[in-house]
Amino acid sequence: MNEIEQECIILNSVWEMIDGMVNWAMFVKHERVEPTNMMFETSQHSRLFIILLGDFLSQLRAFKGAPIPLGLSSAPSNARPSDLTFLYYLRQVCAKPRLASQASDLSKCTEAFAIWLEGDFVAKGVNLHAIDVVADLRVPRYRYIKICGDIAKHNLARLATNVAHIGKLLAASGHPVSEQEAYLAVENFFEWFHDDIFIYHSSQIAEFLNNIRWAIFDYLQSEFARSWHLIVSANSNFQKYTYKYPPGCNEPIARAMYWDLMNRVRARPYMHRFVVSDSFKKMY
Repeated sequence: MNEIEQECIILNSVWEMIDGMVNWAMFVKHERVEPTNMMFETSQHSRLFIILLGDFLSQLRAFKGAPIPLGLSSAPSNARPSDLTFLYYLRQVCAKPRLASQASDLSKCTEAFAIWLEGDFVAKGVNLHAIDVVADLRVPRYRYIKICGDIAKHNLARLATNVAHIGKLLAASGHPVSEQEAYLAVENFFEWFHDDIFIYHSSQIAEFLNNIRWAIFDYLQSEFARSWHLIVSANSNFQKYTYKYPPGCNEPIARAMYWDLMNRVRARPYMHRFVVSDSFKKMY
């Protein structure tokens, strides 16, 4: 799989993942362009959102020693935290764009989200009443999102890694606990961080993701103009169109992804561009 084929796969995959998270089925619909906030339709939608976000922020790994699919590379061992997410592949596109001459706006939106994710905050007075602990926890944003996404998705039998993370956070705050106590704290941790802090953060996260989606749309404008054309037999009542694949885009899956990507550009992003009020960006 060459670089232009990989770019088609990366961009289409990112757009598809964002479509699954940031849409008007997940959030209460509005048309506001002034600073606003985003509200989930239901608590179940907030739970689904953080599960999907957790997948987006997961590292793409080989399975049982096999190479990573589609020729994609793995992040280096000394990678920054945001490189252990799908943002790593967006960074590769931005560093060496193939479908356009430059990707500065896409890079700006990608880095804005990455910097935010890698920041941390102190959650004061976290009440883990199941183990009789009240603590001020310093937590990297990406870490609590990953923990809550996994808790929402899995049962206790598949939470060992996240239980260990909770134990480390508590130990760092001066409240060392046993492994069993960390397991008992899982439900309280989720209630505190998902039901409160993540709901607060979700508006800003939606803005970050929507900005990335629109930046991909803008990045692909010149390629869409080059590629899209009407078929000669088309008429004004029934227009038939096709796309001219870029040179080097030959593999069937890359061509399928390229076609889907161009259709996404043709249809435009689901949501308009919006800005979240600063009041939903100052805490945590």
